[in-house]
Amino acid sequence: MTEEPTEMLTQESIPEELVERPQWVCWRRAERDGKATKIPVVPGVGSFASSTDPETWSDFETAVAYLECGRADGVGFVFTEADPIVGVDLDDCRDPETGDVDDDAQDIITRLNSYTEISPSGTGYHVLIQGALPDGRNRRGKIECYDTARFFTVTGDRVTGTPTEVSQRQDALEAIHREYLADEKTQSTDSPTGVTEREETTSSTSLDDNTLLEKASSASNGEKFDRLWNSSTSGYDSNSEADMALCCLLAFWSGGDATQMDQLFRQSGLIREKWDEVHYADGSTYGEKTVERAIERTSEFYEPRSRQREETDVPTTDSDDADETRSRTYLVEKNRLLRERVNSLEATLEERDERIDELEAEVARLTGSDAAQTKQPDVGDDGHPDDEGDAASETSSLWGRTKRLLGTDAE
Repeated sequence: MTEEPTEMLTQESIPEELVERPQWVCWRRAERDGKATKIPVVPGVGSFASSTDPETWSDFETAVAYLECGRADGVGFVFTEADPIVGVDLDDCRDPETGDVDDDAQDIITRLNSYTEISPSGTGYHVLIQGALPDGRNRRGKIECYDTARFFTVTGDRVTGTPTEVSQRQDALEAIHREYLADEKTQSTDSPTGVTEREETTSSTSLDDNTLLEKASSASNGEKFDRLWNSSTSGYDSNSEADMALCCLLAFWSGGDATQMDQLFRQSGLIREKWDEVHYADGSTYGEKTVERAIERTSEFYEPRSRQREETDVPTTDSDDADETRSRTYLVEKNRLLRERVNSLEATLEERDERIDELEAEVARLTGSDAAQTKQPDVGDDGHPDDEGDAASETSSLWGRTKRLLGTDAE
């Protein structure tokens, strides 16, 4: 795979859903802070383009023509709120020499089942679908999703076996977003009580395997745990998603102890030969990567109450436990609501700033228009406004109306 896909970049090689939209830019390679990057430029002009300014975009034909002239290194498609296109970017998951693909990338490509092409470098993929990107984070590790204010490089180097059109894949997108990108929420509606916020480093809860399994099974979401532990994948789109769900529960109860998580998963009904197979370019096995990602996704961990009780030598009571549980649950919910409020305020501020810019532009336009339409006063021989001329004109007009009223031609 070369980095110059221009020979295959034709209107026939690109999905019609993209070609028909005037949302194309060109790009050039550049280096910023020692890192390679792609700078968007205006097709046919060469100045900097913006993924938020339609005036700097063009149609597909113009972009390709500018590329063929050798003035750019590639073309790109800009995502906007007005179109239903979502781009899934999979980086550093393909060996450009052998074509070997990481397991996660292959899983995503297979489940989305839409137009997929190899990136310019040959080390990644771009999957384009129709749908709506779920709320929440849109990037984790080597996986990114975009649906507005970004551009995707387009090579036309379609992956063999993938569709030639941009397909509607909302259900698959939501499942993949939940599995690969979203944080694991441990709220009172779907999680056991007695939690602590995750810190920079995590440590084991010091629960032995039997105690951990007993607590997980008797918790408020114990039924879910039992189903997964006994190999049921009902409600999940794939075995991999079920594996991740169980590992996230194990991460919570073990305090993020990767060794204990691995040992316990091997005792579950979900264990497969795939667990020990190398599926990643860095030599990681499927099981190692699943455990690692489950710990990253888990934001809260179980903390035995007895730990603090032993330090202070204060006896516990059912009332104490209930109060502490309510307090922790309240704090978790409060933090969630605060995060949502902050996100809402940030969005409102952005909308207000955009409205201010629009109003300022409108004021400037109207001010200029009013100035151009203002009539200049008559100027006399002395360079000053000719007030006498205006008065004479007004008197003459009055005399004319009087004559017409009297029906005379008197001078």
